[in-house]
Formats: sequence, C-alpha cells, structure tokens
Amino acid sequence: MTGGRETMTDQTVVTSASLGLSDDAISASVVPIDSLVHPHVVRRLAGLSSGRATSAASSPEADATMEFAVSVARGLSDHPRRLESRFLYDAQGSDLFERICEQPEYYLTRTEASILSAAASDIAEKTGDVALVELGSGSSIKTRLLLDAYVERFGSARYTPVDVSSSALSVAETEIAAHCPQVDFDSVHGTYDDVFPRLEALSPCMLLFLGSTVGNLDHVETAAFWSRVATHLKPGDFCLLGVDTGEDPDVLHAAYNDAAGHSAAFTCNVFARMNRELGSSLDMDAIDHVARYVPHLRRVEIFGRFLKDQDIEIEPLGHTLRVSRGEMILTEVSRKFRLRQLVPYLCTFGLVARHVYADRDRRVAVLLLERT
Repeated sequence: MTGGRETMTDQTVVTSASLGLSDDAISASVVPIDSLVHPHVVRRLAGLSSGRATSAASSPEADATMEFAVSVARGLSDHPRRLESRFLYDAQGSDLFERICEQPEYYLTRTEASILSAAASDIAEKTGDVALVELGSGSSIKTRLLLDAYVERFGSARYTPVDVSSSALSVAETEIAAHCPQVDFDSVHGTYDDVFPRLEALSPCMLLFLGSTVGNLDHVETAAFWSRVATHLKPGDFCLLGVDTGEDPDVLHAAYNDAAGHSAAFTCNVFARMNRELGSSLDMDAIDHVARYVPHLRRVEIFGRFLKDQDIEIEPLGHTLRVSRGEMILTEVSRKFRLRQLVPYLCTFGLVARHVYADRDRRVAVLLLERT
C-alpha cells in the first residue's frame, strides 16, 4: 500500500494501480464523465444590460444586491428554472449548512474530517511548506486539522480562506487565532475568481477544495473551473480535493432530507433571502424542499417546489416573474464521483493524483493532486 502510514487505521491510501488505472489511462485525453447537465438556453432578459445593473449600484452592498437580482432574474427565465447555488450561503444559509454538517444522516463532513485527521501529517510531509488556500472555506473547522499538522512540522502556516460569507470568515479568523496563533490568516471575502489571480504570488501553495463542493458544479462549470485552476497553479503546486463517492440511494436520501429539517430550511432560505434583499414577497409557507437522488446521473438534485401560483418581484430591476403551482426551481446539484473516471479527467488539466485517501466504506475520498 504505497504512501500509507501506520496511524491511518480507518483510511486507505488508494494508488492508481489499485484503482485499475494504467499509465495510458492516467494520461488519457478522453473525458469519461457520465454526469449530464441541465441544458443551458438562450437568456430571455435582453432588457437587463450590464450598464443598467452597474449604474444602479453605488456601494459594495448595492453591487452585491444587484448581482443577486440579475442572477435570480436570469435563472428564473431559464428552462428549467434554476438559481445559482452560491446564493444559498448568506449568513443564515451558512449557519444552516453548519447545522446540516452536524446531523447524523450527513456522513460527508465527519467522514472527510476523519480522513484529514489521519492523513494531515502525511499530506504536510508530501507537499512541504506550502501556503494553504481554501475555496468555500466556511468556518474552516476541518481545515484546522491540516493547519495543526503544518504548524507542527514547519513551525507556522499560511492560510488564505475564500468565502462569500463574511460572517463565516470572521468566525474562522477568531477561532483559528485562539486555537493556533502560529497561523498567518489572510482571508478573501468573495468568489473563487477573486483569489485565482493571487495564486501565483502565494506559490508554492496548495488549493483546498473540500466537502465535495466540486459536486455542486455542472459539467460545463466543472470544466471551466478546472481550466482556471490549471491556468493559475504553477507546476509543483498542489490541490487537495474532497469528493463524495457514495451511491447508496437510501443513505443519500437521508443525508439531504435530515430528520431535523435543516436541509429543508437551507433550501428555503434562498427564497427567504429573495424576500429580504429583493422584495420578492414570496409566501414561504407555500414553498417545499425536494431532494432526490438520480442514479443514472449519479447526483442529488435539490429544488424548491411551489405549492401555489406566485408572482416573484425583483424590485432592484423593476421586474416580476410568475411561477405556477407545482413548478420546481433547481437550487443545487450534488454530484457523486467514481475515482476511475475522475482521476483521468483531472489529468487532462495537468492535475495528477499523487495519493488518494479514502474511508473503509469508500464513501468519501480526498485526492492530493499535483500540478504538472
């Protein structure tokens, strides 16, 4: 078992050989992803020019509101209707997601944390003293396992968390400062695109993309994302990728429909956010959470289902859309991955899986990728 450590009692280091991947497969140029995407259609909001959107905004807060408004208007004019999942994570949404991660049905967070706890020292040894840059960091709870390992080995650590939630970043900074003052904390409040241009200056670095967040991207978005990663990482930099490899329908249904109702509240919060920020006047009692696993697509699809006809006002744009009873608006997808497909796919972007750490049940995997 190449690359393993005796302390990894609950984890397995998976090599390319144990995955049944030949050298030819590693260097393959074929993209063998079997997940399909919702079709992208021509936008129907010709009246929403970028000039109008920017001229109405006079502050960062107004800019953010206008960006949300335009995204909602476009997504609700698509067929099928959809919302961008990044808008799930305002302060309330981030708090609800933390609660989801604590639920007994949601295996991903605790399993990934167990893997990181066992593998952190091994990862630090293999990468050397690199800056850790985390996309979608949230409150950085799992990342502290890695930071501890880097501080123990190198005496200090450099950490740049990136998140759209300023409150989550604030909590992370306070708690990491108290827990591990040897960490140089430099957060980025924004999207992934806001940090990519900084990666060259941070090199040598390791990009962290944990929690199977990559599963929230559709096929087109995924290819665009990895292209940007490959462009901005320098040869010798690393990426630590956490992915969900589970496919038991019953387990997945429970994970996305927890008994405590936090998953439902998380889905509905994006519509409540529309009320708060866009003046949408939605009847929240007439919106339901629907989460279902689609086996042939290997993904969970999450919707807000409307229980009655509703007019959705988007006040910053002076725009109104109608949603009929029974319509479902896609708020999120969560794709599940097969390593035999994912590893060659990542190689097409110059990202080679040096080591793969997994739990015994093979429901979660953490891939240590190197940019070549």
